[in-house]
Amino acid sequence: MEIGISTFVETTPDVETGKIISHAQRIQEVVKEIVLADQVGLDIFGVGEHHRADYAASSPAIVLAAAASQTNRIRLTSAVTVLSSADPVRVFQDFATLDAISNGRAEIMAGRGSFIESFPLFGYDLKDYDQLFDEKLELLLKIRESEKVTWKGGHRPAIDNLGVYPRPVQNPLPVWIGSGGNQDSVIRAGLLGLPLVLAIIGGSPLYFEPLVQLYKKAAAHAGHDLSKLPVASHSHGFIAESTEAAAEKFFPSTQQAMNKLGRERGWGKYDRSSFDAARSFEGALYVGDPKTVADKIIHLRKNVGITRFMLHVPVGTMPHGDVMRAIELLGKEVAPIVRKEISRWEGESEGEL
Repeated sequence: MEIGISTFVETTPDVETGKIISHAQRIQEVVKEIVLADQVGLDIFGVGEHHRADYAASSPAIVLAAAASQTNRIRLTSAVTVLSSADPVRVFQDFATLDAISNGRAEIMAGRGSFIESFPLFGYDLKDYDQLFDEKLELLLKIRESEKVTWKGGHRPAIDNLGVYPRPVQNPLPVWIGSGGNQDSVIRAGLLGLPLVLAIIGGSPLYFEPLVQLYKKAAAHAGHDLSKLPVASHSHGFIAESTEAAAEKFFPSTQQAMNKLGRERGWGKYDRSSFDAARSFEGALYVGDPKTVADKIIHLRKNVGITRFMLHVPVGTMPHGDVMRAIELLGKEVAPIVRKEISRWEGESEGEL
């Protein structure tokens, strides 16, 4: 069971002061967060790609590379790379370079992205949303397969037997598919034999179990080895010494961020009752003391089949010290509880076979 962190490197106004920190400050903070995550024994750190003022990381590979030489073990991934509006050649080159700097710890999490700012920025039409992703994923995987590439599509100039460099340390360079729970994307990942990441940020996480089974069914149908296909979740949450403290610290920035997105997307108001319902044992918020959060992660593993858990923190802007403490608690207290119980449970399951 792998456990780690994901972040969107947000620079929203501070809930109490209204102050907005600079993109530079927040990026520097995230590098420190990655270094700490490595020091406390976490397995993975993911940085999301966005192209708007309230998010500081438009180039996850560069942020991750800044931390790569200061870390030893933690794996480093995008969360996600908006592949539809990117050039797969450049994406591969960036992450192969990160793989070299980190000596084989880079991963790509490819997704369509839930924000659309990158499409007009890079000259793409949203009517081609689906086709762009399919075509660019095909090219990315072709580059991963072979040093020399011949390829032709409808949205990028053709490539005629050209080399793409550098080649990564890992062969193959891991490529995951990020999904918000769309059945087509889950099936695609399974058919391609690519690891799957589910954004479990609302409702009951148990609702995602049928999607995991659908993914595995598609992968088995295509002849892939299910034992080599991990499934990850990316879920909002926060950890403090007590559950009450965690809730009080995490709610204000979460409410602000969710209501801002709600105004953009036509969602209803996010209030304390919504927050409290989501942090219940069956909810999608992983907020609480270490034991509370560990129990929910164990529940997710046993009932949904998740083999990698990524706690998304912060949501909105929170004090850097609070975020660092949450990372420390996840690595030093939550992860050992989860790993011990999952190891025991898996041992019992094998013994029953």
